[in-house]
Amino acid sequence: MRSAKPWLPGFAHVEPVAAVALAIGALAIIFPTLSFVARESWSTEQGAHGPIVLATGIWLLFRLWPGVAPSIAAPPIWRPALILGVFVSGYALARITQVVEVEGYMMYACVLTALYSVVGGSVMRQLWFPLLYIAFIFPPPDTVVWAITLPMKIGVSQAAIAILHAFGYPIAGQGVMIYVGQYELLVAAACSGLNSIISLSAISMFYIYIRHQAEWRYALLLVLLIVPVALLANLVRVMILILLTYHMGDAVAQGFLHNFAGISMFAVALLAIFAFDGMLKPLWNLAFPPKTAPRGEFQIGQRP
Repeated sequence: MRSAKPWLPGFAHVEPVAAVALAIGALAIIFPTLSFVARESWSTEQGAHGPIVLATGIWLLFRLWPGVAPSIAAPPIWRPALILGVFVSGYALARITQVVEVEGYMMYACVLTALYSVVGGSVMRQLWFPLLYIAFIFPPPDTVVWAITLPMKIGVSQAAIAILHAFGYPIAGQGVMIYVGQYELLVAAACSGLNSIISLSAISMFYIYIRHQAEWRYALLLVLLIVPVALLANLVRVMILILLTYHMGDAVAQGFLHNFAGISMFAVALLAIFAFDGMLKPLWNLAFPPKTAPRGEFQIGQRP
């Protein structure tokens, strides 16, 4: 005898046996890969935002689910089966080669395909933000990191050198190398802004979506501010590390204060996004008066 209520809203069409089999298959690839990602990425400065993104992303999915459940329409089974065959092959290869970036994204692609097979394209489109947001838990490919960080590292280095040279410090540089006094410093990816851009983008996008998801133009304006804010914060960080090295020695600058400067600048950058939002929103409302949301439109923080 069937229960009067489905085991989860919108999933009345899924047989319990099929649901259990799908859940076991998903968990069989999720847990090993997430453990691998946690060891290789989340334990580092670059991926420290991963657990926060995962927890808030899952919360957002459950918060939005009652509003999208009525749109569930499972696609023909051959379509997700064909897609899943491609991604499972890629996942198996990545699992063998132990490339954490590829394995993470392949695993997530398999999970999304399994979800698509149950809920259909309409629900996936409505849940586009939390599904995209959760992808930030995986580290970006090394080739992307190298391509993006090189111009950032050079730009941050040259800017720091020019500013401190104007204040009379004996400083020069070549590429990503900085020479100050008797010390030689290398501007790594961590100091170039990429780590802050990834972490700051994830946390800021969550904040922007929660507060301004109905105003996509204003939300886009705030998103565009993330990169310059992150780069400015990391410029300040590099200058602080240069000054610490010059005045207190390399051991001091590369110790606790190095990580403390990174955490502090990330906090400052995040607060700067909040501050920009507080200053720009009244001006935006004057230029573009907000329209009343249509009755029945689902908003975060309200029950559908």
